[in-house]
Amino acid sequence: MQWDWYPILGNHDYISDPDAQVRYSKISRRWKMPSRYYSKEVPIKGGGKVLMIYIDTCPLIPEFHQSEQYKPWVQDQHPEKQLKWLDDTLKNAGPDVKWKMVMGHHPIYTVGPRIKNYDTLAVRKVLEDIFQRNKVDVYLSGHDHSLQHLVTPGITHQFISGAGSEVTPVSSGIPYSKFEASDYGFMYFSIDQNRLNAKIIDHTGKNIYETTLRKP
Repeated sequence: MQWDWYPILGNHDYISDPDAQVRYSKISRRWKMPSRYYSKEVPIKGGGKVLMIYIDTCPLIPEFHQSEQYKPWVQDQHPEKQLKWLDDTLKNAGPDVKWKMVMGHHPIYTVGPRIKNYDTLAVRKVLEDIFQRNKVDVYLSGHDHSLQHLVTPGITHQFISGAGSEVTPVSSGIPYSKFEASDYGFMYFSIDQNRLNAKIIDHTGKNIYETTLRKP
């Protein structure tokens, strides 16, 4: 609990004032949220960096701009501005960046209940091409309350870790799913220059899935 926290906003944060969480960064030593979306480069032991980009997916969903519940907090946001920033940040990554990771609340694919939901389809429409064009290695999201590792055509591996306090069903047998579990748990990532290791740990502490992405 004493480590730094790098939050992102989800749909429930938009029910009230999401900027309150940004302002909290000014009074908390551990809460590192300079704006609704931001990026950070993390040095890798032995050389190189991981580019970590934290995005705000809620304004990317057109229906939120029409919703009485979300509109007051999303209407002043400009999706096209964030998408350009995301594209430029990825495109301009330096040669010392070995891995590119993007964190956002809504998944672009899922094998949970939201497979064809408007929000999943909306963020996929605007994010998938940016991820592939800029060779994003990992997209980490939540929203569906389960544990998933998904691999669709292209480069980006998607991990869904949303099973911290509630679980919802998952569908098995979907070709792009490498792993899915409707179980409480979390994910643990470790990275060096050539390997990105992901472990899925259930609520008992058992490692129920592990995979390693490799680069030459």
